[in-house]
Amino acid sequence: MGDAMKRVQFLWVFVAAGLALPAVGVTPNVPQGGLPTASEYGATLLPERAGVVSWRTLAEVVPVQKDGRMSAEFSKDILALDKRDVKLQGFIIPLDMGDRQKRFLLSAVPPHCSFCMPAGPDSVVEVIAKTPVKYGFEPIVVSGRFALLKDDATGMLYRLTDAEYTGAAMPAPARETK
Repeated sequence: MGDAMKRVQFLWVFVAAGLALPAVGVTPNVPQGGLPTASEYGATLLPERAGVVSWRTLAEVVPVQKDGRMSAEFSKDILALDKRDVKLQGFIIPLDMGDRQKRFLLSAVPPHCSFCMPAGPDSVVEVIAKTPVKYGFEPIVVSGRFALLKDDATGMLYRLTDAEYTGAAMPAPARETK
């Protein structure tokens, strides 16, 4: 199992158990209501687009204990996507060496370091591309066959196969600062 997949599984265990993730640093400016979820934060970076599955939809999953194990309970909207061709937008997290990626993670938020997962399992999709996709820091749109991973050993929830790069995602306009 690769390091990135182990990190996803680690995050899923913490989320499923309702535990707080260990803090590396302290941020004094946390809003009183708490920090946004990855899908909420991702929506500020990547506005929802017609024909593209939103990260808010993919976040409609709840960890449940079943037969003494943690598993995922998906919303009806997510269940309807299984085995269908869809488009997703997000940021590449490379899994291979080189500037072209055949297998990578697509995330709702940009990675902030190459050793850290930027979000939980509901905000990451494993992508297996037909042809390698050029790695970059800008968000992209990919299309392919969507699959729910109901009992994946790595902790991944979603996979996109036969994926193809369809273009750059349109990031949200920069906010004006006063």
